[in-house]
Amino acid sequence: MADLFGQAPPEPPRADAPAPDAPLADRLRPRALAEVVGQEHLTGPEGAIGRMVAAGRLSSMILWGPPGTGKTSIARLLADAVAMRFAAISAVFSGVAELKQAFTEAERMAAAGRKTLLFVDEIHRFNRAQQDGFLPYVERGVVTLVGATTENPSFALNAALLSRAQVLVLRRLDEAALETLLARAEALEGPLPLTREARAALIAGADGDGRFLLGQAETLLAARLTEPLDPASLGQFLHRRVAAYDKDRDGHYNLISALHKAVRGSDPQAALYWLARMLVAGEEPLFIARRLVRMAVEDIGLADPQALPQAMAAMEAYRFLGSPEGELALVQACLYLATAPKSNAAYMAQKAAWKAAKETGSLMPPPHILNAPTGLMQSLGYGKGYAYDHDTPEGFSGADYWPEGMVRQVFYTPVERGFEREIARRLAYWERLRAERGEG
Repeated sequence: MADLFGQAPPEPPRADAPAPDAPLADRLRPRALAEVVGQEHLTGPEGAIGRMVAAGRLSSMILWGPPGTGKTSIARLLADAVAMRFAAISAVFSGVAELKQAFTEAERMAAAGRKTLLFVDEIHRFNRAQQDGFLPYVERGVVTLVGATTENPSFALNAALLSRAQVLVLRRLDEAALETLLARAEALEGPLPLTREARAALIAGADGDGRFLLGQAETLLAARLTEPLDPASLGQFLHRRVAAYDKDRDGHYNLISALHKAVRGSDPQAALYWLARMLVAGEEPLFIARRLVRMAVEDIGLADPQALPQAMAAMEAYRFLGSPEGELALVQACLYLATAPKSNAAYMAQKAAWKAAKETGSLMPPPHILNAPTGLMQSLGYGKGYAYDHDTPEGFSGADYWPEGMVRQVFYTPVERGFEREIARRLAYWERLRAERGEG
């Protein structure tokens, strides 16, 4: 009911409502799934979570996404939406004893007719045996498991657990979602002391992490600044967020894959961006150098025979100079490879030749190309009829070098790009000579 001034009375605080002096991110936690920003592909009517809530029945799930994207909030709100008991543990602070206690309490509540949503934060930190411990309770319906992880579930979680839980991918918060969070903070605490440009810089610096953004906003609000900050002043006032990057985990493989694809796709600008992303985040430069060498032989090959020497020289230059001077050599190699003509003909030839070698087993070379250092070997026909190529006018004999009983194969087919165009011309010439001598 509205009061005399036409305003509705404030809602009574929830039992789990944050204290007035709690961090801003806690005080701004959404109170309904519709208030969760940036994850409408999951929480909307057509999203997996939206459909489950509409049906009033949850399945176990793994929420996979970057930090600060709403995984914990979604888990809490899911329990509220379907009237389930919410229980939470963190794999960082919990062990076997805490897990047993959580399952025992869930069984007791299930016997009383109350279902439990068990939220496990950082679930990837539990070892394989601990993850297996969830299985019987999930299968029996004692708990509905909602795990949260920043790591790729394919690598971090047991296959048995993954087969019993739906993996839902949360997106990094975009600019619009982060702006919504700032507007909510200002509605609660007052305007931020920022120019328009500084506000954009604050959002960009959050790198998609809503919790980090609100922490920065809280620092600004607490300072009680009298004049708005411009981007330069903001940079001095706040430390810029370091990009999320695990050198031995998913980010590591995602970014090197992006660099490789950009080089293969002949986009030097994108390749240089991904190279910078990795080096700025602290990637080991020699790891990148080794990958550049691989790109040179896999995606360029003989289309530009200088690609491999360039990559190798960059690796040696970095070893000699170290960081940061040696990183310029990696930049040079990256740009050379990205702008070089491309061919994977050598790579495909290797795969085809390896396959044929495995299939043909122990076939001997034809006798005429074998050396005959002993009389016995001469009597067996070793070296008989061998044509020394340099004795021919063209320096090419056209002899058969394949095992007896094996049809001549074609493994390597050069492309019509770069130096391989010249190789293709040579191969065609030799094939013509071979055919003419075969006819004769």
